[in-house]
Amino acid sequence: MKIFRIFHCYENTEKGKGNVMNAVKEKMYAHIDSMKQELWDMGDAIFDHPEVALEEYYASGLLEDWLEQHHFNVERGLGSMKTAFRAVYEQGEGGPSIGLLCEYDALPGMGHACGHHLQGPCIIAAADAVMKAGIKEPFKLVVYGTPAEEHMAGKIRMIEEGCFKDIDVALMMHGSPTTTCDIKSMANYHIEVTFHGISAHAAINPDKGRSALDGLILAFQGVEFLREHVKDDVRMHYTVQSTCDIPANVVSSKAVGSFILRSYNVMTLDNVFKRFEKIIQGAALMTETTAEIKVINRMASKIPALKLNEQIIRCAHEAGAPRITPPREKTGSTDLANVMELMPGSCIRVMFVPEKAAAHSQEYLDNGKSETGHDAIIYGAKTLAGVCYDLITTPGLMKEIQEDYENQKQKMIEEA
Repeated sequence: MKIFRIFHCYENTEKGKGNVMNAVKEKMYAHIDSMKQELWDMGDAIFDHPEVALEEYYASGLLEDWLEQHHFNVERGLGSMKTAFRAVYEQGEGGPSIGLLCEYDALPGMGHACGHHLQGPCIIAAADAVMKAGIKEPFKLVVYGTPAEEHMAGKIRMIEEGCFKDIDVALMMHGSPTTTCDIKSMANYHIEVTFHGISAHAAINPDKGRSALDGLILAFQGVEFLREHVKDDVRMHYTVQSTCDIPANVVSSKAVGSFILRSYNVMTLDNVFKRFEKIIQGAALMTETTAEIKVINRMASKIPALKLNEQIIRCAHEAGAPRITPPREKTGSTDLANVMELMPGSCIRVMFVPEKAAAHSQEYLDNGKSETGHDAIIYGAKTLAGVCYDLITTPGLMKEIQEDYENQKQKMIEEA
């Protein structure tokens, strides 16, 4: 009902305006339809050449070449990431700067079992359709190629190296069992802790030894005691990553543990991490060892972009996308959430697999080059092109989205 009311008010604006809006969107849809075979071929080619993190030279080159040929200003290689890129088209000055992000890395040993091969063709089609729609208002489109999502949360490194500062909103597409958006995602601290002790013969001179393994075991126990004193959505996992390859009767001089901390509020998790650090320090103090804490990744939680999600779902209906469902309240971890710490953002998930299919599965692979996979590229492109059009041409819409974003961020601070 909420979506219907929004659609209804757009159709009943001042005389003629609704028809103009529909005409421009229909022009964009027709342009995307005219590119179908080219987009399908591109997606299939990326699917057939799966490349893992930071090795996506074929996929990034394919997208970069296309964008250059279609009059985008392309920067190949961003910072230390040679397979990242930025492509810009700007019309006039003072309009919204819209980020369109795409991933293209494959899973080691599984190929494109997460559907990332669909994203690049979808994003470039949406950008090209907006550029050629004849929109009169000023705007900027920034297409970001974002490698290494699966293995190392590549967007985090891109942020550290200065990317995404030139956009006001971040949009993505992802294949999915249904067409929807996400409201929340899990923040995720991936931590490596190394204890250093002193080796000694455990039978002859145990008093000379200081056990790194004891330190790690005490850290595990400290996490167990912490479980009682965290919010309900906090999850904490750990395992022994490595120890010295020595027999049981020798005091361990080195032990490495892997820890994962999760919550749907990264600010809650930041507080948990401070307590985790004290556990590690305490374990080292009790065992007279030293400990090094290394944060491998800090994936943020999504700051809910409810107004933006609402706009995306409305545009998905306009584009005729299949199996549309309400936004998902919760999902797993994603490095898009780190971008969304900086600005409003959202990802349109487009149906291309059976409703019960899980990501990173054979069903995703089996449908990668299917008719539904091909259609997902087109529906995603039309949806995002429509969202871009609305952001550019609807007075006050971007401001409403940004105000909603700030309100949701403040709410997360208060809940932490």
